[in-house]
Amino acid sequence: MIKLRTATLEDLPTLLVFEQGMIEAERPMDVTLKREETFYYNLPFIINSEEFELVVAEIDKEIVGCGYARKVEARECFQFDEFSYLGFMFTKSEHRGKGINKAVMEYLYDWSLSQGIYEVRLEVYPTNAPAIRAYEKAGMSTNLLTMRVDLRNRK
Repeated sequence: MIKLRTATLEDLPTLLVFEQGMIEAERPMDVTLKREETFYYNLPFIINSEEFELVVAEIDKEIVGCGYARKVEARECFQFDEFSYLGFMFTKSEHRGKGINKAVMEYLYDWSLSQGIYEVRLEVYPTNAPAIRAYEKAGMSTNLLTMRVDLRNRK
């Protein structure tokens, strides 16, 4: 059975391992990521911030997944004033396919609603088909594709 709870600083060692696992998995999808050790998140700040809700998923008292929602002020052109941005969506490989990601997302959807927020967004690499399928199972759909160019190699 999956148990969901708000992350605490005691969870930090596991969350740091998850972060490095995420970075290693995403390096082949993003040529702009540093090759040496790097970090995506300031996890102690996220855990202690009221603007974030970082949740961990446990099975038999083992942390097997996580994700956060962050309140973001929307640009004036949108129909909503703020939205929840989801990040750090991670499930240990041996526990994928068990509904952990969907449970984490449902928890974060509920948190968003409790904050009066109805719009939820996240970013995913377009080549990360398993993640896209997982997000679609949780009700998400594609909205915008980010594009880039490295001008150092332009002739």
